[in-house]
Amino acid sequence: MLVRKNITKSVMAIIDNDLSFQDAMQRGYCNLSGMARIIKPTIDTITDTDVSIESIVTALKRIRTYYKVPYTSVGPIIAGSKINLRTDVAKLSIVKNKKTIEKIAKPLTEHYDSFISVSESINSMTLIFDQLILEKMKNIFNDDNILEVENNLAAIIVQSPEEIIKTSGCALIFYNQLARRHVNIEDTISCYTDTIMLVNMNDIAKAFNALTELITESRK
Repeated sequence: MLVRKNITKSVMAIIDNDLSFQDAMQRGYCNLSGMARIIKPTIDTITDTDVSIESIVTALKRIRTYYKVPYTSVGPIIAGSKINLRTDVAKLSIVKNKKTIEKIAKPLTEHYDSFISVSESINSMTLIFDQLILEKMKNIFNDDNILEVENNLAAIIVQSPEEIIKTSGCALIFYNQLARRHVNIEDTISCYTDTIMLVNMNDIAKAFNALTELITESRK
């Protein structure tokens, strides 16, 4: 029994670290025997045993329910979401102090329609806005206060029903959908019912199609 538990635990650890395996398990298109053959060398190394393919397949069958999307709660929220896209976006991260906080007020007032998000942590603040005002924003803060500057970004804004606020797992599903398509999320912010994901302009098509596919499937 102990050996069986160790095999199951090892198989789950491998699946947890591979988004492609997770996607295959979630969507139900994986060939369990084929997957078992792929991960067998790693399982053998972890357990220091020559584990049979049959044992690995049994472990995969046992754990596959863990990778099912809980559509009873999440599905309607995903299905009720819609996507907005803002291209040519820039990101500016600055040191958080009294002076920088005071300086933010003016551009926020003058260019409120250009800003997508302003977020803050303990020691820094991140501003996301239209790339057109990037140089103006950089000039407001001296170089010592600028931590990071990025442009050539796009903001994918997923607007969801209000229920998303108290439903766990929704944002993770959006993130996983992009990760499975090998789209790097440069930054992400959650604001009320909106989930904002920044991606490189070169990844717009892949990211948009991936999220559209997710929402479309949830509506069926």
